[in-house]
Amino acid sequence: MSLPTEFSSVTVHTKANVYFDGRVVSHTVLMPGGAKKTLGLIYPGSYHFGTGAPERMEVVAGACRVTLDGEDGVKDYAAGTYFDVPGKSGFTIEVSAGICEYICSFL
Repeated sequence: MSLPTEFSSVTVHTKANVYFDGRVVSHTVLMPGGAKKTLGLIYPGSYHFGTGAPERMEVVAGACRVTLDGEDGVKDYAAGTYFDVPGKSGFTIEVSAGICEYICSFL
């Protein structure tokens, strides 16, 4: 899978979305046509997020471990990979070292 390195002709919200005392930070990007994405950073730690709509999380740099709500298995994701999260669900994401950079697309 080839991840985008840039987005053209977009609107970016300058106010950050800050979670877990600044350990997870993202910015909202509105694509032409109205699609919404967030671009963010996750610092080392373990964090749980709930979802309203289905999401695709693409790992741009770094690595993480993910457990989807309702599943027992933990899966590892490195740069260039992605995972999908169902709507009205959630996931726990763990970063053991460094920073995990991601693109979240709302499907």
